[in-house]
Amino acid sequence: MSERATREENVDVVWSGDWVAERLGVGLQGDGELRELLGLALRRNPKRAHLLVSNVLGKHVPQRPSVVYGAGYGLGERVRALLGAEEARRAVVLGYAETATGLGHAVADGLRDAPYLHSTRRPVAGVRQAGGFEEAHSHATSHLLLPEDPALLAQGAVASPLVLVDDEFSTGNTVLNTIRALHELHPRDRYVIVALVDMRSPADRDRLTAFAVEIGARVDLVTRATGTVTLPDGVLERGQALVAAQEAEEAGPVHEAAGRAAPVTRVDLAWPVGVPDGGRHGFTPSHRAALEAALPDMAERIADTLGDGARQGRVLVLGFEELMYAPLRLGTALEDSLGPGTEIRYSTTTRSPVLAVDDPGYAIRTRLVFPAHDSPADGPGDRYAYNVAGAGFDAVVAVVDSTADTPELHAPEGLLAQLAAHTGQVLLAVVPSYTPTPVQEPAVLPEPLRGPDFSSYPPEDVGWLLQDLSDTELEAPTEEREEAIQSGGAHYAESLPVEYQPSAEYQALFSAALETSAARIARAVGTVTETVLAERGPRPVLVSLARAGTPVGVLMRRWARHRHGLDLPHYAISIVRGRGIDATALRWLAAHHAPADVVFVDGWTGKGAITRELAAAITDFEASGGPAGFDPEIAVLADPGGCVRTYGTREDFLIPSACLNSTVSGLISRTVLRADLVGPDDFHGGKFYRELAESDVSGRFLDTVAARFDEVAGQVEAEAKELLAADRAPTWEGWAAVERISEEYGIHDVNLVKPGVGETTRVLLRRVPWKILAKRGAGTDLEHIRLLAEQRGVPVEEVDDLPYSCVGLIHPRYTRGATGADGKAVAGGSTPAADGGAVKDA
Repeated sequence: MSERATREENVDVVWSGDWVAERLGVGLQGDGELRELLGLALRRNPKRAHLLVSNVLGKHVPQRPSVVYGAGYGLGERVRALLGAEEARRAVVLGYAETATGLGHAVADGLRDAPYLHSTRRPVAGVRQAGGFEEAHSHATSHLLLPEDPALLAQGAVASPLVLVDDEFSTGNTVLNTIRALHELHPRDRYVIVALVDMRSPADRDRLTAFAVEIGARVDLVTRATGTVTLPDGVLERGQALVAAQEAEEAGPVHEAAGRAAPVTRVDLAWPVGVPDGGRHGFTPSHRAALEAALPDMAERIADTLGDGARQGRVLVLGFEELMYAPLRLGTALEDSLGPGTEIRYSTTTRSPVLAVDDPGYAIRTRLVFPAHDSPADGPGDRYAYNVAGAGFDAVVAVVDSTADTPELHAPEGLLAQLAAHTGQVLLAVVPSYTPTPVQEPAVLPEPLRGPDFSSYPPEDVGWLLQDLSDTELEAPTEEREEAIQSGGAHYAESLPVEYQPSAEYQALFSAALETSAARIARAVGTVTETVLAERGPRPVLVSLARAGTPVGVLMRRWARHRHGLDLPHYAISIVRGRGIDATALRWLAAHHAPADVVFVDGWTGKGAITRELAAAITDFEASGGPAGFDPEIAVLADPGGCVRTYGTREDFLIPSACLNSTVSGLISRTVLRADLVGPDDFHGGKFYRELAESDVSGRFLDTVAARFDEVAGQVEAEAKELLAADRAPTWEGWAAVERISEEYGIHDVNLVKPGVGETTRVLLRRVPWKILAKRGAGTDLEHIRLLAEQRGVPVEEVDDLPYSCVGLIHPRYTRGATGADGKAVAGGSTPAADGGAVKDA
């Protein structure tokens, strides 16, 4: 170990900011450990002459890797405690180039599950810029944001905190520029600023507070130490003059090189395939797990190459500009591998020119100058390594990415030659530069439709991820549709039934049913919403399955707003049995929200066919390259079939929204999927029946139920608490019953068996019904079923041992002249209706 290194180990009583403080009158006041964390240096910069030099960042001052990593990881743990585990899981961490790229990455590790991205000054061909901002006091101002996944910064959007990490918080300008730029693209409710030190003036603190109020977001600050820098008048000019004088006197020390240059040995790290070299294009929790598993082996490879001679000496792991995290973690792994007998230090090269003065009271004692070796976009220039020469390192492990492994690196004046002149051994470890998957130019995704242009719902209640086919003729008589569907000549989603116009008697029945069941529905709405908020909160994105799920989604949104003041996003999406879910709509959701925040909503379950359809559709969507993370679990108002674990009730009762079609669902049709109308980048279709406005009861249904929210709040609280503690695993009792009924009645097709009040209503309104099975003793919940069955001449059979209130059977093997399973002829043509006309159902 060198004489100077020994001296510094034994005597460390001089503050490394004394030299600047004495000559320029710069003052540093703050927390007790502030002077342990920071020293001072000078640089030739027209905006700010002094430089706060961190002793725990690993940039200018070699430090133990465990100390550097622990500083960032500890801050990350504090952010996790501040946010809570659930909110921390949805956070995205953004670090600043170049100085805080490693610090930000360590903070993300401390949050555990947060993805990480850092800004960069290196443009990368083929990667689209997702944003950028300026750093006012820096010598190199432009920051680029180049995530491989363009949706990364939109992840979670409103409900996802953005954690911004820099080494120091000096004025707040950089952070304000960042938040302002990103907030315009993806506004969110919460930001957390993380820094090793907060050195703002009182005026700067007030400015950030005012800015948070301006954008309507909460902004928290997490730092290790707090203080202020006092600068006397004229300090910038005097600092520049002092730098010029020192450079003219060649104050930078000249160190005698070794008698001969040390050998340079390349070490093969066996870097794990697919793991990025850092956060320039994003770094996910799965990347983190893969790297952690590979670190011990990579450290052993370095240790073996160093040999026994270096194991009892001082070893520097030297990173490269923005490449800070990979060498830092290699350093921590070397500490674990080599143990206390070897002194491991870590620092990185930099673009920033700083004056070197070999004085114990100055933070930058020596500097190495060498040409840039990564073909930078701003052209050739000098780069620097500080406090390396003369520090007594027995070996230096230089870690660069493959982009920077160029002839300039190996040139006679290059970094490796400079290092070789001041140490006994140089190892070169090259981390493969991560190359993002080439981004296909995405199709321009359509925007959601909203009322009053599409649907009678207020625009804030729901955004319809559908295309408007209102001017397209899609309706066909019920019997013709049924024949085509059952013969395989058409799919049910390729046409629409004629909208059913209820008789006065049926409308009166709907009104009575609504008044009778409003409180019951309100309870179920409250219970399922509270369950969703508890398990998928705090700000889930409701996505109802159009159209039966949409009134329920609107009611859930209204409950959350009424009881909790939450303004939950709500969209309606199309899913088609046998055809899957609307992939374009899923891509739109992933581009605007975190897929993990999406909660699919439906009205009720029958036998669970859509539950299974959704699970299979999400799997297929991800397998085809669609964004991952959507949870296929459905939240429903009623789950009589035992098909889901998130529900308001498992009773099979009358939900009045099932009694009607578009006139209780915002005047929107069932969804349409037909190849000649829906392209690969289009939303599925739907129609807005403006002409039925006089019959519309959509708002009345919602308002009647919502008016009972306060009345049932106490019951909801108790029921939700009970449900959250209960075993709610699906029993699939309904599916078993459907299979049994299908065989007992000779149908042999579960798709023609529609269980539950809601599905039975659909059979009577949209399909050709064969018969209705009613649970013996079922009361008023089936009045509208009996009325519809009477109007359509459909027999109602009372049965026992039915897990539902009723089951509707579609006529098996239907043709207009066929016989049913019982051998009886089926009359062709229209079915008699109560008003003497023809029922062409919806």
